[in-house]
Amino acid sequence: METLLSRTPILQRNMVLAASMLFMIIGTGSVYFIVVALKPISLQFDWPRAVPSIAYALQYFAAGFGGILMGYWLDKFGLGVPAFIGATMLGLGSILTCYISNPWHLYAIYGIVMGLLGRSTLFSPLTANITRWFEHNKSRAVGIVGSGQALAGAVWPPIFQSSFASIGWRDTAFWYGIFCLLTMLPLAFILKQTPPKIEEGQSEKSGKEVSSDSNRSLDLLGLSTLAVQITLAIASIGCCVAMALPLAHMVAHVSDLGYDYETGAQLLALMLATAGVSAFFGVGFFGKRYGGLKTIFIFSGIQGLFLFALIFADHLWMIYLVAIFFGLGYGGVLPCYPVIVREFLPASQVGRRTALVILCASGGMALGSWIGGALYDMTGSYSLAFIIGVGFNIFNLVIIGHLIHRNTRQKKAVLLGIASK
Repeated sequence: METLLSRTPILQRNMVLAASMLFMIIGTGSVYFIVVALKPISLQFDWPRAVPSIAYALQYFAAGFGGILMGYWLDKFGLGVPAFIGATMLGLGSILTCYISNPWHLYAIYGIVMGLLGRSTLFSPLTANITRWFEHNKSRAVGIVGSGQALAGAVWPPIFQSSFASIGWRDTAFWYGIFCLLTMLPLAFILKQTPPKIEEGQSEKSGKEVSSDSNRSLDLLGLSTLAVQITLAIASIGCCVAMALPLAHMVAHVSDLGYDYETGAQLLALMLATAGVSAFFGVGFFGKRYGGLKTIFIFSGIQGLFLFALIFADHLWMIYLVAIFFGLGYGGVLPCYPVIVREFLPASQVGRRTALVILCASGGMALGSWIGGALYDMTGSYSLAFIIGVGFNIFNLVIIGHLIHRNTRQKKAVLLGIASK
């Protein structure tokens, strides 16, 4: 009996971990629906590609704002209500998508229903919540949950592409919405659980977090909590502008190069599958050894390098190679932010502070998506958009590199202080 009770918290944590990952995979399908449907919707209504690109951007941006509210709720009351809201709104929004007839329908559905109230309950709350369950393996846990976002890209684009060919994009949207309701609502019952008291007690008993919580950023980076929050938020914009360009436009870009649409969907799926592998294994491996800052620098560097390579990739084997390595880079970037927030900012505010960073990241995704569509409409090519994306990625690397430098300097100062005593 005692052994069973001692194992119960472990079982509970693993159930929440699995439910979080599945919730992420299913819900993030809404993102990849509009990615795969970008060209068919534009052609059917004779809309410029900027229209579905704006819908994609609105979903990310609105999800960022909604994530702050969900983060506050998480910090105060837990993940239960946000999970139920997200499951319901993502399902309902997808069902409503099959009835659109003008751009404003698409904007309202993706901006309010599926963005502000739906996707806002996914990445930021799920990754912030899982850090409360896994104190000593948070990098690995966040990587596993975060991998759901990328794995969704491996799962959903081929399914959507095949479904478009057989029943059309409208019926596909309807049945995806039904699937969300039937699967995500039961998962929400698991996610509403709160972390075991034994884990909370261990954190409090150690005294390390409580005593240093308010001064953590000053001790580790020589910056105030507000300064670190703003710096991370700005850095997230840079990497996410670069990230959004292939994610939103890879299928259309490959089609423009003369390859069939199905090949583009397969390439996107491959890119996101490697991203899932990177998040699942890479974030935990590097994060535990080097910390969140150095880990994100590695992955962001790989992302920027292969976004640059995409500009020159015109043969199919080259595009496949770029997709694999861009995925390996991109997959490890976003999951690092909740880890960094947990490492350098107050643990009691992890939900809202992660949400603030992800809000800016969502703004970067929205901007990147819009830049790709707008510049394509202006130039007939994605090359200029990709070049601009590389510039934003370098901006991210400069900021993260500066934080790494400050952290290294603070550690040396602490060691010198101890040695002098």
